[in-house]
Amino acid sequence: MSRLDSFIRRVKAQRDVLDHICALIAGLPGPAIELGLGNGRTFDHLRENLPGRRIIAFDRALGAHQSSIPPEGDFVLGEIRQTAADFAGIEAALVHADIETNYADIDAQTRLWLPPLAVGLLQPGGIVASGLALRHDSLQPLSLPAGVPSERYFLYRRAA
Repeated sequence: MSRLDSFIRRVKAQRDVLDHICALIAGLPGPAIELGLGNGRTFDHLRENLPGRRIIAFDRALGAHQSSIPPEGDFVLGEIRQTAADFAGIEAALVHADIETNYADIDAQTRLWLPPLAVGLLQPGGIVASGLALRHDSLQPLSLPAGVPSERYFLYRRAA
């Protein structure tokens, strides 16, 4: 498969997962957390599909398109592991973490700190969507929407 076809499959799966999650959290109050703003595409999609909900984005650098930058106070610059930890207890409805690098050593380290960080940000019943498989006693795996290949994304609900 060409890199272009692989990219198209990845972003289609991402869109389908985000749409699915937006429906799952429709009745939950609380903000959405975007770990890794990147170029702002998923932030923009969440903003469109979660009108009126606060979306707080974190990243090490600001590289988003100007139209996809969160308002002041909702973008936190710095190492995600440290900056997002300051928001523990925020009772988020959603944590979206598309921060995998495809470098085994870096992703192995992220798998250590991301699960407890996500649990600390989420309210009971909140959803975490990750490009990395996560393990934590408080995270219950959820099924992916139809058409999204397994291992492409991972969904979890925080236990009560």
